[in-house]
This record gives sequence, C-alpha cells and structure tokens, in this order.
Amino acid sequence: MTLQQLRYLIAIAEYGSINAAAANIFASQSNLSTAIKDLEKELGIPIFTRSNRGVTLTNEGTELLAYARQVVERADLLESRYHRGIADQLRLAVSTQHYAFSVEAFIEVAESCQTDQYEFVLRECSTAQIIEDVRTFRSEIGILYLDSFNQRVLTKAFEDANLAFYPLFEADVHVFVSENHPLAKKQSISLEELEEWPRYSFEQGQNSSFYYAEEPFSSMPHKRNIRISDRGTLTNLLTNYNGYTLSTGVLSAEMHSGIASIPLDAEEKMRIGYVIRQERIANDLLKEYIDCLQRIIKQNPNVQAYLGE
Repeated sequence: MTLQQLRYLIAIAEYGSINAAAANIFASQSNLSTAIKDLEKELGIPIFTRSNRGVTLTNEGTELLAYARQVVERADLLESRYHRGIADQLRLAVSTQHYAFSVEAFIEVAESCQTDQYEFVLRECSTAQIIEDVRTFRSEIGILYLDSFNQRVLTKAFEDANLAFYPLFEADVHVFVSENHPLAKKQSISLEELEEWPRYSFEQGQNSSFYYAEEPFSSMPHKRNIRISDRGTLTNLLTNYNGYTLSTGVLSAEMHSGIASIPLDAEEKMRIGYVIRQERIANDLLKEYIDCLQRIIKQNPNVQAYLGE
C-alpha cells in the first residue's frame, strides 16, 4: 500500500468516477484503475462498485476511505513540517447547515490567510451529509443544531460516527417572514397562526427525516410545504412571498433588508454547535475558524444574553 494509491482512492471518491478524478488531478486513467485494482487485491476487499454512471464506495471502501484521509492528512502535515523549502499548504473544509454566520466566518478566515498555498472548502449540505463528511475526514468541522426533539437521534449518530459536539450558542426559535407579511408587526407568533402560510424548509435528500431537518417543529403536519436547497432561494422566497421559515433569529446581512425575525411563542430552544472527530487535534486554521464563529455570534443581539455579554 502506498500514499499515492491512497491519494488516488480519495480523488476517485471525491469526483465520483475514475475519468473525472484523472482529469482533475492530471493523472492517467490507467494509472488510477491499476492503483485501485492493486489496492483491492492487496487488501482483499472491493473498494468501489462500478457502473455506467461512475463508481460508488462499498461499505468496506467507505471505511477504508476514512483511514486513507487520516493517513494522507498526517503525511501532508509531516511533509509540510519537515521538508524544508516547500511552503505549507493550509487546508480547511467546513460542512454546515444553511447558517450565514458559518459562511461569514469561513470567508473571514480565507481572506486573512497570507500563505502562498491553501485549500478552502465550504459545503452547505444536509444534516446527514455533514455527519458523514466529518466522519470520513472530508471536512474538519460540521455546523448543525440540536433541540429536544432531535437530540437523542443525532447524539446517537454522533457517537456512531466518533464525533464530539461542542455548543456555540442557544437561541429561542424565531419566525422569518417578509417585512410586508401580515404577521410581520406582531411581538410574537404562535404555531397556530402559521398554519395558513406556506412553510419553507431545506431539502435533506435521501436521508430525509424529521430528526435531520434544519428547522424546529418539522414533525408537525403542514398543508403547504416548499423545500429548497440553498440560502439564496430561501431569501428570495421570504422577501417576495408570504411564507415563513423557523430558525435561530440570527439574520444574515442579505436578510436585514426586507425580512423580519419574530420570536415564536413556544418554549423550544435551538442549541447550535459544531462537531469534529473525537481524535482530531485542531490545527491553527481550524482554531481560527472556531474563534471567528464565536466572535461573530457574540455580535448578534439575539444570542448575547446566552453568551453572557
């Protein structure tokens, strides 16, 4: 087994096919195919299932990929630390639910990076994908929330994936609506008052479940539901139509104009935090990102009381 074989394995898993991986890492398809076949023969396991659409990891391949990412990451750290004359290449990969503060912190860290070589990756994705990304070392950190409804299920998922959860802040549930919405001037809104309006929520893909939803009270039946996959579409819907979504009350910069955030008349709390692998030792870049998250969150009036500001 060689580091090059493991790098090829990671690339093929990332790009979904040998052809795409070869084109992106500037290697020949035959070299990648041979490397994976030799690896499968050496380890005695099938790593990929091949089809006309590309390749998918087997269960054994998924487990191997997690170890491969860890080995390659450690090898890269060793090389950058001890190989004189080669500039360090910093890497930060973040998988997050659709929170503006996680994006803002990511941009701030990227813009402050002064090295000649770096790789930054931001994935706004489903809850299940966040857990999988961090479990398989595809991302260093994942941002998501817990409440009384999903905590038991997600905590078990964290344990199965060998992840540790660290809270960032706790917030009351808020209703986001257009400033022109009939409910926009109310001091608080009840769940009953929301029944007649379309509910906006983020699509969770194949792993869709009430427990994996990004919005509280997802299990409550609703007649009109609109599911979307990105924050830009949500902002557009909230600004121009009379639907609503439930979230933390932390408005992003683009939401401050045209969108109202109103407390929901309910006792539920949202506890937003991050997950990392339990055995991971945070490098300076990851520490900087977490520090940026905490500072940005503290600046928001809806969470200052919780953080003791």
